[in-house]
Amino acid sequence: LIFGYNDYAIEIEKNIKTQYEEVYIFKLGEDDENSFDLSDNWDSLSKKVNIDTCTAFCILEDMAENVFLTISLRDTFKDLDIIALSLDKESQDKLILAGATNVLPTMQTTANVIVDLLEKPVVTRVLHDILYKSSSLKIAQIKVENSELFEQTHPTDIKWSRDHGIVIIFLVHENNTREFINTSRAVNHRVKNGDIFIVVGYDSDIKAFEKLIGCTYEE
Repeated sequence: LIFGYNDYAIEIEKNIKTQYEEVYIFKLGEDDENSFDLSDNWDSLSKKVNIDTCTAFCILEDMAENVFLTISLRDTFKDLDIIALSLDKESQDKLILAGATNVLPTMQTTANVIVDLLEKPVVTRVLHDILYKSSSLKIAQIKVENSELFEQTHPTDIKWSRDHGIVIIFLVHENNTREFINTSRAVNHRVKNGDIFIVVGYDSDIKAFEKLIGCTYEE
């Protein structure tokens, strides 16, 4: 169940439709069967789907509305898995308090990951596990303090999963620009101290990689 009709909804639907029997996108305030408002009356939804087998994505771009939507869904459906998108740390905290099962921080990052990475089956499985807490997988950022390890190679040449047990999503450079690991610019980039890897992996593998490049990671 995707609540909110926007670019994020379209990309999410495109990339998860093979994993679910049905995907519904609901528009806020529209007058049709796939519409919803911010009341606490979800009778029509309960009649339409089996809530016990559903996952809800709350992706309204107005964060106040997104928080209210999450509260309303949680109040009515105590066991519903609710994945909410947040713009910043403040809205992330509010969505957790509102009852979201998981929160994906920042819509822009989430949309980019979905658009550019979820076409890879292994990444789809990794992020799916993170969303539903079915494993100890985590997303973390690790700052490079031992760039000598990368002097003879580019990031795209390294078999990250085979050699380190992790998946690199993108690089953040010292000037805060970001590049996905499979882009042409990343191919030509030499890793420098101060660069940040955004990685997905198991906690033990992330910590081992953190020791290798010389900096404690942050989730």
